[in-house]
Amino acid sequence: MTLFGRTAPYGRVANFFEGIRTVWELVKSGGWMMLPIILSSIAAMAIVAERLWTLRASRVTPPHLLGQVWRWIKDKQLTSDKLKALRADSPLGEILAAGLANSRHGREIMKECIEEAAARVIHELERYINALGTIAAMAPLLGLLGTVLGMIDIFSAFTGSGMTTNAAVLAGGISKALITTAAGLMVGIPAVFFHRFLQRRIDELVVGMEQEAIKLVEVVQGDRDVDLGEGKA
Repeated sequence: MTLFGRTAPYGRVANFFEGIRTVWELVKSGGWMMLPIILSSIAAMAIVAERLWTLRASRVTPPHLLGQVWRWIKDKQLTSDKLKALRADSPLGEILAAGLANSRHGREIMKECIEEAAARVIHELERYINALGTIAAMAPLLGLLGTVLGMIDIFSAFTGSGMTTNAAVLAGGISKALITTAAGLMVGIPAVFFHRFLQRRIDELVVGMEQEAIKLVEVVQGDRDVDLGEGKA
């Protein structure tokens, strides 16, 4: 039934629940192997959402942070409290704070401290990325395993019953067995895409932080000037 050319609200609700019922029937047809595939998809979506939020450039490498730090140094306002706030502000701030805290010990010590802080930061940036890659590789294999097990059950049923193979029944059984393969690919393909995408984003963020850290060493050791109007070295 339509109202003014549009589907009535209860019609849309009915269609929604009908779609859910159809999906549920497909899941049941796939057998118990659908459970790990569904759990893998939930884990993959959670990882992707969390990493996309965490790996925002504005959070990891705030703009003009180096210029602000240099103003503190030039105006002799760089205190332990500001270093603590800088360290907690962002991953880039943690790296810069590590270098500033040891700048009085010379260039090499300053670089070593920056590298140690950068290793910790990169480890945090790469959190869950390996898990996402594992899901991307594992989901299609789970789907294939489900299909193989389904095919074994189908042929075992025909063999055990001594029935003459019916093409329609056999085709229906095979189509159900292939549901797990399709489900595994539907999880694995997006997981592969986001794994590569997030890895690329991490590489870009690391390069940006490395450049800012090099600038910090140069300006603190007196080898480079800072354009405070632009807020960057």
